Amino acid sequence: MRTRTDRLYEIDGLRLLAALCVVFFHYTFSSWVGGTTTVAFSAESGWSKYGYLGVDLFFLISGFVVLMSAWGRSPRAFMVSRISRLYPAYWVGIGLTVLVTVTLGAGLFKVTPPQVLMNLTMFQAVPDVANVDVVYWTLWAEMRFYLLILVLTWIGTTRNRVMIGLWAWFGLTVLAETGFLPHAADLLIQSEFSHYFIAGMALFLLYKFGIDRQIALLVPLCLGNAVFRAIGYADAVGRRYSVGYSHAVIVAVVVVIFLVMTLVALRVTRFAAKPWMVTAGALTYPLYLLHAHIGFILINRVGDAVDKHVLLYGTIALMCAAAYAAHRFVERPVAPLIKRWAAPRPDLGKRVWPARSARGSAVPAMRPAPASESLPGNATVPMAIQGAPAGWHRSTPAA
Repeated sequence: MRTRTDRLYEIDGLRLLAALCVVFFHYTFSSWVGGTTTVAFSAESGWSKYGYLGVDLFFLISGFVVLMSAWGRSPRAFMVSRISRLYPAYWVGIGLTVLVTVTLGAGLFKVTPPQVLMNLTMFQAVPDVANVDVVYWTLWAEMRFYLLILVLTWIGTTRNRVMIGLWAWFGLTVLAETGFLPHAADLLIQSEFSHYFIAGMALFLLYKFGIDRQIALLVPLCLGNAVFRAIGYADAVGRRYSVGYSHAVIVAVVVVIFLVMTLVALRVTRFAAKPWMVTAGALTYPLYLLHAHIGFILINRVGDAVDKHVLLYGTIALMCAAAYAAHRFVERPVAPLIKRWAAPRPDLGKRVWPARSARGSAVPAMRPAPASESLPGNATVPMAIQGAPAGWHRSTPAA
């Protein structure tokens, strides 16, 4: 068993790769094919139409790293780590998206004050309020996944308990897909993407504890279900945009996603790990939040004035710069503030006033002895003041 968690730089690189796949899918395929933008990228769309599978990679990575982040943490510590990780950049994304939509959007997208306020909670899907940006739908999937992880932290994260939970979740996924559970149950099961979360968590167990028969069986089962659902999803996307998808390409991409993450868990990819990938990974979340609607508006505003490829890569560079700014000037300073604000306070107990001498002067206060510490003459005293527990410290940074 690994007693120390290494920094998996490869995962940071894979995060950026997944985000860029989604960016190219939106900029060079779905936006102009769907009629949102007017600049066509016919040549690029032949391969970029598969870019939405970057979300599938995101979910598999999420299963791995979120369980890693939650391992050994209390429910409170896990919640604080997720809030400090998700909300600062998300609020910046909403603010910038609304600002650009109102000032430059020319009616391309509409936002209302109640819609914006509800989006700030990240739970706008509950009352069925429209997202301020199309990409926010994945955050609702992540939040439901975090709820399951929160339950695990409450129960206690051990290898056996997590494995039992994974088999139960996979079994419920199959029951939901075959119609043996009511449709409402899928709100929490998420059978469309649960195989990625389950496999990612199983691969973390592989990374932490090594291979066993259960992991060797569960991950391929998740892969089979992922392929099955990915083909059906590709057909639905094809009908939406009136294009065809190669089932062979879909299967190959999903298999590669699972293979690469398995190699990461086995540490076979250690040779590819580079420290600069930490910065690449830090850009991923704000880039994902900022690129869609803001990028569509900029492409429409500038599309007739510059070469389309200059426009494409210039817009991507601008979004990466904005993502870095959001990380550097918002995420990095604000996340520690949230953690300090939400950290449990030490219990100082009751205030003990200094004793008074016969002359009325205050006797210097002595450090209270621990309950187990003996005093001269075998006399003992209880602790007068309860200080911070031994080893108390601020919660560790979120993964």
